[in-house]
Amino acid sequence: MERIERILQRINFKSDGLVPVATQDEKTGQVLMLAYMNREALERTLSTGKMHYFRRAVGRLWCKGEESGKFQYVKAVRVNCYADSLLFLVDQVDAACHEGYFSCYFREFDEEGNLHVIAERIFDPDEVYKKK
Repeated sequence: MERIERILQRINFKSDGLVPVATQDEKTGQVLMLAYMNREALERTLSTGKMHYFRRAVGRLWCKGEESGKFQYVKAVRVNCYADSLLFLVDQVDAACHEGYFSCYFREFDEEGNLHVIAERIFDPDEVYKKK
């Protein structure tokens, strides 16, 4: 627990108590997503080895994969020069995006500014996130 406390003390959380977090697949180097953590999310991530985030839209802690089973397992954590953003290298189960793609960055703009899907969908979100 000493290690985790030392890490938490070194992070420069913003005035809202959050720190931006980029998540990258350890094997491919592909950026999977960008999210935020509060102190509790970072503490749970470091203590469990599973990625936890703070969902700003609903104001609650969230373990990635809690609904889908598509967990992210921590392999390494890096901090930027100001200690105000984090980069996690993870082992991603299946896909990170709730729309069924490996990465949340599955689209790109063309020369006219139109969006195009550039990746293959890995799972059907309607099957994974069945409406209750």
